[in-house]
Amino acid sequence: MSRSASIERVTKETRIKLAIDLDGTGQAKVCTSVPFLDHMLDLFARHGLFDLTVEAQGDIDIDFHHTVEDIGIVLGQAIREALGDKKGIRRYGQATVPMDETLAAVATDLSGRPYLVYNVRLPKVKIGEFDVELAREFFQALTNNLAANLHLNVMYGDNVHHILEACFKATARALDMATQLDPRIQGVMSTKGTI
Repeated sequence: MSRSASIERVTKETRIKLAIDLDGTGQAKVCTSVPFLDHMLDLFARHGLFDLTVEAQGDIDIDFHHTVEDIGIVLGQAIREALGDKKGIRRYGQATVPMDETLAAVATDLSGRPYLVYNVRLPKVKIGEFDVELAREFFQALTNNLAANLHLNVMYGDNVHHILEACFKATARALDMATQLDPRIQGVMSTKGTI
């Protein structure tokens, strides 16, 4: 059973092609014209063991906002599509990831109910040309379109690059755990019979 999806989204602001294989080996081919986001998506694929391809063009002459948010939208849609009916998945995942002086913890529930908790204090506003506030926009778009609970908590950290890297890695590892198939699970992991 293939647990993969390919989505193309075209708006007046962005053009995005994204493919993901949930049962991959962590291979990534990412070109978004936003170098810091390329780096984060590359490590997201590697640490989640997802095979991920992203090609994006956007109105980056204005700023990176539309491109970053729309990639979050498409990534959430693709993971949701790849999960299909969610039968046999673990549903819940969590990961705590250190990155030098930073410690980030992420928990997720692929519940069908989108909700983001984002306890991430960022000590400056930019990494190079990347507005760090856009990380929240990415995670909000991912959460809404995946229809998942996502709780990101950074316990401590000083270096903003380390903080965001730990968040992306922990999110990837938590999603890897939540999307894993468990042969003991019959149907979906819910007393309601649906998620």
